[in-house]
Amino acid sequence: MIRRKSLRLRSITMTILVSILVWSTTLETCIARRGRHLRHHHSSSSSLSNSLSSKKPKGHDNNSHSHKSKPKPKPKPKMKSPPPKSDAGSPVVSQPPQVQQPPPHVQPPPPSPLPLQPVEDSQQFNVLDFGAKGDGMSDDTQAFEAAWASACKVEASTMVIPPDYIFLVGPISFSGPYCQANIVFQLDGMIVAPTDTKSWGRGLLWWIEFTKLKGITIQGKGVIDGRGTVWWQQDYLSDYPIDDDFKLIVPLNNSVQEHPPMPIRSELSGRMPSIKPTALRFYGSIGVTVTGVTIQNSPQCHLKFDNCVQVLVHDVNVSSPGDSPNTDGIHLQNSKDVMIHTSTLACGDDCISIQTGCSNVYVHNVNCGPGHGISIGSLGKDSTKACVSNITVRDVVMHNTMTGVRIKTWQGGIGSVKGILFSNIQLTEVQLPIVIDQFYCDHSKCMNQTSAVSVEGVTYEKIRGTYTVKPVHFACSDSFPCIDVQLSGIELKPVQLQYHMSDPFCWKTFGELTSTTVPPIDCLQIGKPARNGVHSDRDICL
Repeated sequence: MIRRKSLRLRSITMTILVSILVWSTTLETCIARRGRHLRHHHSSSSSLSNSLSSKKPKGHDNNSHSHKSKPKPKPKPKMKSPPPKSDAGSPVVSQPPQVQQPPPHVQPPPPSPLPLQPVEDSQQFNVLDFGAKGDGMSDDTQAFEAAWASACKVEASTMVIPPDYIFLVGPISFSGPYCQANIVFQLDGMIVAPTDTKSWGRGLLWWIEFTKLKGITIQGKGVIDGRGTVWWQQDYLSDYPIDDDFKLIVPLNNSVQEHPPMPIRSELSGRMPSIKPTALRFYGSIGVTVTGVTIQNSPQCHLKFDNCVQVLVHDVNVSSPGDSPNTDGIHLQNSKDVMIHTSTLACGDDCISIQTGCSNVYVHNVNCGPGHGISIGSLGKDSTKACVSNITVRDVVMHNTMTGVRIKTWQGGIGSVKGILFSNIQLTEVQLPIVIDQFYCDHSKCMNQTSAVSVEGVTYEKIRGTYTVKPVHFACSDSFPCIDVQLSGIELKPVQLQYHMSDPFCWKTFGELTSTTVPPIDCLQIGKPARNGVHSDRDICL
């Protein structure tokens, strides 16, 4: 009797186990079908089976309705039955992998890119990461060189000079031509020049130089400080070049200034070299942009472009005292396709100086002063050939400058200046607003010579404001008179300050007055000269 009850109990137990297996398999099939909508990644049927047979079942998704039943005891291997067959005789659990395959016209999503860090991180080269201290006293030159060496190898990289640091950097050249293109020099901190004589040796022509690059951009809100006071405060040398047009400015006491006033000389640790460096120079580069930065107190010229093409300068500040010698704001030489706009230039020499080899230069919306105005030249020094063409200067404000718009050439030179437009220039207390001087000389004496750089096709329109010495000064060559000089909309009124005042002056200047001028410029000769010098073929600018 007891044996029969035991067999019946065993039979009931087997029936319960079989029922559990059937129920488990049915649930597995249901979940596999619902996996089409609930799963975002492929999973095999074995992982699904394992998830159901584990002690803690996992839900498929936060929004899925998974069954949260109590964990079932894992059946012994000998009692596990194979999954039920479909009508076709294939295991049911083999269907989900086939269903999860995307339709032929739907592309699977691409894998996540590795590494997960942005690509831009590998293009940033911060000078602090290369050992720069930024305390204004430690020499950070080598750190800048190392950062550049790394940035140079990566196209469109950025060399970062961070804000709130002062970096002492000696003479340095950021050189190509093997650097990658479109490098950005992100300047938000301050770079200062050394003031000890040892750093400069016998003298250098530049402090910071970028050379033979393609697509180089200097941008940011930072400052380049040349600390030029230690250079300017030295005693003047006898051959120190002085702007020759000072000779036209005679104070009321009849004494001529030999030199502009200078600050009182301070004690220096040593005498600086007689050769003074330009603060920031670009040479032999294509696609140069300078924007946002301030360049101040350069020992000599602040910003220079030499043999460059496609130059853009905007929103730049240049600042040095009006009596700092030879501190041109922006100096162009042998450069083409240049645009300068929306900048403030205050210095001790020309706000913008346009030298030989320049063409297609467009300057507009610039504030100039103090300084010596905007000049083309000086050209033809030491009997050299000079070629300048297609220059436009317009929408400029000048205040307290020595000259306004000026062309200056040396006797004995060859070549030409042509295709020049000065338009909409507003002047305030400018000593000499309009100047052409073909007898320029920055020495005490210069020899008279017949050859000259010819000047032709110069237009002055809407030049208005006040002057303190002379409104117009045209001094042209006897052999090569100035021709095709056009004036219109000239309104210049005198303001008596401390200088003798003069009427407009013209010598060998031919052209046309297309409107009434204030004051009258009666000295301009209408038409063309009867005779004019002729350059040889080799002297003509192409």
